[in-house]
Amino acid sequence: MVDDDEAVRESLKFALELEGLQVSLCRAGEELLVHPHLSVAKCLVIDFRMPEMDGIAVIQAVRSRGFALPAILITGHATAVLRQRADEVGAHALLQKPLAGTDLLDCIRQAIRLT
Repeated sequence: MVDDDEAVRESLKFALELEGLQVSLCRAGEELLVHPHLSVAKCLVIDFRMPEMDGIAVIQAVRSRGFALPAILITGHATAVLRQRADEVGAHALLQKPLAGTDLLDCIRQAIRLT
């Protein structure tokens, strides 16, 4: 999971681990690209709006390194243009924050089943 907001990272990690998922956290896209668990990850959850690299750039960088794993983009401002850009880079889904109910968990489980 990549998000520059520590509270979001920690709360989502807590919720997902309660559901039995293993979660690694990164503060930024650059940190993800050198993370030792990237090669064994099953799914990425990436915030769109971050200071250095936005979520689209992170997905592109991951893809350029040969990793085709599903990526779920989360954002507080889902627009038609952002949805199109997410589709163009092959994002599995684009979810609007605040995340409702089990939407993220359901999306992750679906993405993992497809791999």
